[in-house]
Amino acid sequence: MANTVLLEVTNRVATLTLNRPAQLNALSMEMMEDLLVAVRKLRDLKDVDIVVITGAGDHFMAGGDLKDFATQFHLGPEARKVTFRAIVEKHVNPAVEILQSLQQPVIAKVRGACAGFGMSLMLGCDLALCADNAKFTTAYSSIGLPADGGMSYFLPRVVGSRKAMELLLLAERFDAAEALRLCLVNRVVAAADLDTETATLVSRLQNGPRHAYGEVKRLLASSSDARIESQLQSEAEAFARCSATGDFVEGITAFLEKRKPGFRGA
Repeated sequence: MANTVLLEVTNRVATLTLNRPAQLNALSMEMMEDLLVAVRKLRDLKDVDIVVITGAGDHFMAGGDLKDFATQFHLGPEARKVTFRAIVEKHVNPAVEILQSLQQPVIAKVRGACAGFGMSLMLGCDLALCADNAKFTTAYSSIGLPADGGMSYFLPRVVGSRKAMELLLLAERFDAAEALRLCLVNRVVAAADLDTETATLVSRLQNGPRHAYGEVKRLLASSSDARIESQLQSEAEAFARCSATGDFVEGITAFLEKRKPGFRGA
């Protein structure tokens, strides 16, 4: 794997770092390939409790690398259409699908620019913390594109279809406070505190009931397209699976004994 995307595991926490800081971590052709390689490795890792996605340097990701995209201008319209469709289908889509399939909680740690595919990537995470200096835009329409990376899937589910339409059509920039108001991020913290606050959240989740977290992710992923009857059945099955774990016994016992539970993911 090249170094445009780094994957490191420390104390059962996997950190995926977008690593082109000089280019604001903009998504190049090479980076698309490296991201897919990295998330495939991530999917196959054992003994990982939490995943954190972040950007190297002062930014999360400033969208696509437009200079890199411009290298395809020598192609005619039809050839360009074939080329870019293949790029998205071969590298971007599988990476997003793998990240969505992870059972571990995935946290986006965002500072600086978060635009285009960077915003798609953030929206695809389970939780997002951002620094108060973060700036956001969907970006796509400003360069004559619609969306990719799941933006058109995630965005209306978070902000509603009317606001999603506005954000995608106008591609206006907005700050961290607006991102919080729109529920695009869970928390806004001082830039100097982002690492510490993320570590605190990671620790809290690591000490939680990991089986239950996985079931929560599955239930929420299926709920928007499910009928109430099927969702109730899914809840019953998930409830039953969790009741068979040691974490369930520990949670009940700790409550009755008036102490904090010591979940072990068993």
